[in-house]
Amino acid sequence: MKSVAAMLMIFVTSVAVAQSTTTAKTWGPNSITWQNIYPDGTKWSVLEGDKDVPGKAFTYAFFIPAGYWEHHSHNQDARVAVISGALRVAIGHTLDKEGAKSYPLGSYLLVPANVEHTMGADVDTIIIGTAVGPWKTHHDEGAPHHH
Repeated sequence: MKSVAAMLMIFVTSVAVAQSTTTAKTWGPNSITWQNIYPDGTKWSVLEGDKDVPGKAFTYAFFIPAGYWEHHSHNQDARVAVISGALRVAIGHTLDKEGAKSYPLGSYLLVPANVEHTMGADVDTIIIGTAVGPWKTHHDEGAPHHH
C-alpha cells in the first residue's frame, strides 16, 4: 500500500508541475530564432514583449557580423548585454570605426535615448537589449534601415 501512495504522490506532483502556467523562458547565442535576416548579414528578433506599444518593455536580439558598422540613434534608452563576440561602440555625430571601444562578452551598456553612436564588430557578435516602445532607430541617410 505504501508504494501505491508514493506513486500517487509522484503522479500528482508531476501533473501539478506540468500544468504550471508560469515557466521561465531563456535564450542564448545558439537558441535565438531570427525573425528578420537582412542581406548585409545582420539578424534581428523581438524575443518578448512588443516594440510598438507605448510604455511596454520588450527584449530584442541583434546579430552583428564581423566587419559590419552602422551609425544611428534610438528614440528610447537601449540597455544592451553582449552575449557573444565583442561589440564596438563610439559615441558621436559621425561614423567612427577607429574610435569605437570594444565591449567583450559579458559587457552591459546603457545607450541613452537620442545619443548618436557608431556600432559594429570585428568578430561575429550577438547582443540582447531591452527598451520601451514605441521603438524607432534613426539612421544616417543612405545607411541600412534595420531594427
